[in-house]
Amino acid sequence: MTNADNLTGLKKKRVAFILVDGLGDVSIPSLGFRTPVQAASTPNLDAVARAGVNGLMDPVEPGLACGSDTAHLSLMGYNPLIYYKGRGAFESLGAGLAMSPGDIAFKSNFATIDDASGIVTSRRADRHFEEEGPILCAALNGLKLPSYPKYQVCVRYATEHRCGVVVKGPGLSGNISGTDPLKDNRLLQTVVGLDDSEEAKHTAAVVNELSNEMRKILTAHPLNAERKVQGKSIANLVLLRGCGIRIEVPTFQEQHGLVPCMVAPTKIIAGLGLSLGIDILDAPGATGDYRTLLTSKATAIASALSAPSKSPPSIFIPGDEGFKPGHSQGYDFGFLHIKAIDDAGHDKAVELKVRAFEAVDVMLGQLARLLWEEEAKNGQFEYSLCITGDHSTPVEYGDHSFEPVPFTICHLKDFVAAKGGESAVLATSLSPFNLPIVGSSALAALAESASARATRDSCDSPVAGDSVVHFDEIAAARGCLGRFQGSEMMGIIKKYMHLTN
Repeated sequence: MTNADNLTGLKKKRVAFILVDGLGDVSIPSLGFRTPVQAASTPNLDAVARAGVNGLMDPVEPGLACGSDTAHLSLMGYNPLIYYKGRGAFESLGAGLAMSPGDIAFKSNFATIDDASGIVTSRRADRHFEEEGPILCAALNGLKLPSYPKYQVCVRYATEHRCGVVVKGPGLSGNISGTDPLKDNRLLQTVVGLDDSEEAKHTAAVVNELSNEMRKILTAHPLNAERKVQGKSIANLVLLRGCGIRIEVPTFQEQHGLVPCMVAPTKIIAGLGLSLGIDILDAPGATGDYRTLLTSKATAIASALSAPSKSPPSIFIPGDEGFKPGHSQGYDFGFLHIKAIDDAGHDKAVELKVRAFEAVDVMLGQLARLLWEEEAKNGQFEYSLCITGDHSTPVEYGDHSFEPVPFTICHLKDFVAAKGGESAVLATSLSPFNLPIVGSSALAALAESASARATRDSCDSPVAGDSVVHFDEIAAARGCLGRFQGSEMMGIIKKYMHLTN
């Protein structure tokens, strides 16, 4: 917004952008050949679709099963073929490790290796590693490499079984392989240079020694002795992959003219945001896994988009122990990242993915209420809501796939109309809630309720935009946006934000 806009009293246009990691899926027989989001009860997601415009999006390009980092770069308007330099820097920045030019970093897992055979028996020592992870990271941080004393090693816990690892020193190259075999019950890999340079060859030798020294420290750590007695997998290895350097790019604000912020407890996404100059908001209780408090994310984004009438959340700075004040005038682009859907896909947890969508829907209702209270009260802001995904993670496959993902965007006041008016939106409870703990015995009931709901809702009418009335992969294909690539997304969002309605 320009100074001229302020003088003429124009409303500030701001958007809440919700990115559901692993959103897309395929038809599942146990759900009556519906996708998880089709089987879920999602009245708020459906209201956004009814209130706006819809389409199918290929996050990078059609037919590509992409990673979250490359997909996010593409969606934010940065061609990953040009700017992508490995995911390690994203993970490490997000974990709080400052990086300088020339440093290399890794996306790393605590894992289990059979010492006798050298076979990695489990690439993930334990999904729930929140207590042990920081302890082991502290033991590894600052370790010395006997053959390479000039190099500094920094290690910091990220989330679940993950940590960030940064190596600082002269003559390092990011063009090396990693130690991760990528599947269980395979041999630990030896790092090699991926080009013929002396820097790559030298860096490979440094990292192989780093892997060995970490293994020694972890094997001897008393925490692993305790885990062994308790019958748990020991974390006697750190797998190093995705070697990368910090990318140097125009900031998001320079690229798009919007002041951005992000809620992203998932460290790789937070690190990517930091690389683009996006402020990372503090959202207490938001963890980036199944334990996350979605209400905290909604509250943080709503506050950031409501400043200066409300105080924005504090922001995270890599290398600093505490938080600093957020942008006092507020933010134009509030990026809310949700990881649990992707985790459910990787874990092949059909019912959990359905129920997680329903939890996201509740959070969306909370976010809409908070933003509508601000828009209706002040008349200073005009908000839009946008929801999409970064890739598909079908529960049948347990990994990323190439299916396109649904995309929808609407003006908040049209969402309010789709919900039946202000009273319905303001009746939404703001009480915090946890993701449900589910079993695997209710799939038939889910399919039956989804079928009944589809019949009941078939007469719903659109409020504005196109003819789509549901948020899912099939309905989105009928939207007026058609099928488009992720590189076009920010242009669509910016144009839609400034449409009068």
